[in-house]
Amino acid sequence: MSKVLVVGGGAAGMFAAIFAARSGSEVHLYEKNEKLGKKLFITGKGRCNITNASDMEVLFASVLTNPKFLYSSFYGYTNEDVIQFFEEAGLHTKVERGNRVFPKSDHSSDVIGTLVRILNRERVKIYLHQEVEKVVSKEGIFEKLILKDGTAVYGDACIVATGGCSYQTTGSTGDGYRFAKENGHQVSDLLPALVPMNVKEGFVKELQGLSLRNVKAAVYQGKKLLYEEFGEMLFTHYGVSGPLMLSASSVVGKQLRKEALRLEIDLKPALSEEQLDQRVLREFEEYKNKQFKNAVHKLFPAKLIPVMIEVSGIEPEKKVNEISKKERLGFIHQIKHFEMTLTGLRNFNEAIITKGGIKVKDIDPGTMESKLIKGLYFAGEVLDLDALTGGFNLQIAWSTGYAAGIAAGSQES
Repeated sequence: MSKVLVVGGGAAGMFAAIFAARSGSEVHLYEKNEKLGKKLFITGKGRCNITNASDMEVLFASVLTNPKFLYSSFYGYTNEDVIQFFEEAGLHTKVERGNRVFPKSDHSSDVIGTLVRILNRERVKIYLHQEVEKVVSKEGIFEKLILKDGTAVYGDACIVATGGCSYQTTGSTGDGYRFAKENGHQVSDLLPALVPMNVKEGFVKELQGLSLRNVKAAVYQGKKLLYEEFGEMLFTHYGVSGPLMLSASSVVGKQLRKEALRLEIDLKPALSEEQLDQRVLREFEEYKNKQFKNAVHKLFPAKLIPVMIEVSGIEPEKKVNEISKKERLGFIHQIKHFEMTLTGLRNFNEAIITKGGIKVKDIDPGTMESKLIKGLYFAGEVLDLDALTGGFNLQIAWSTGYAAGIAAGSQES
């Protein structure tokens, strides 16, 4: 029986440990926190967006970095397999908007509880409060782990699933990148991803807490369109957040590091400018004897009204029947192109995931084994793989964890 050592008790680590054990190996799982799945606990606002139920085409299209590398693992353990795994374990799931899959209970703790129960059933030995200091290889073969207290743990295979640098309070402090570098692997530049963004304009403070649904966002570098999508966004005291903006951050983050970018929000994407003009004309007709500032309350949420009046350039006290056609069309343009200046990403502590990681050219895509060190495997966020919001990043964790667990667990001692 071979002995498999798993470093990191997050989604990828727990899955790898389960399937290494099911392959007949003796499995030891090391986690530096006081409990397993600490980051899983806070995913999906505490509800845990387990995976996405869309077809494979959508899954691959939602992976932003190295989607081709995931071909073997995504087909080797699909989103349907993930749903079936949890259903068979007694955790019932439901599919919500955007094909996001959640536990029916809406509690991420139930996902973690299910995984811990299976780990115990598969007789995986779990070590909490155990930080790994070093992953040691000898002559191109994995040899042992050195724990923080100096203890050496020998094994036939090691799976590193330590996560990235995001949500550092959960213990994701980039240990896996150090282990990889010390064993000759290259690590690409690391960036916060699926992270809120800072905005230059002061009016965002007035909009703090405002959530906008069914808007269209576009991010431009000069005239070049970098990102465009429909969805939901949220204003904060420093800028923008919410699903639409988090996904945008993963697409435009590298460019945003170099220069400010223009964000345009279409507040009424269901209407063309002509249709919107007809709507505004109806409002103006109804309130023709009122001041402009008192005639637009049906068009926007309350918090947004003073800001839209300000950016319109029309005097707030001006009577509606005195507004010129040019002013009205300018106002309509503002509604369809509400502009802000993105100045940067928030830091890793606010990021859902890390963009960048261990370069996949050094990893076998079928097994997740290092091409440089025999018996050393990597799974999950520690790899240079990232995707949009919607359960896709957890699918990467499950699929790569499964591939690593099966391969390492089947390795002869």
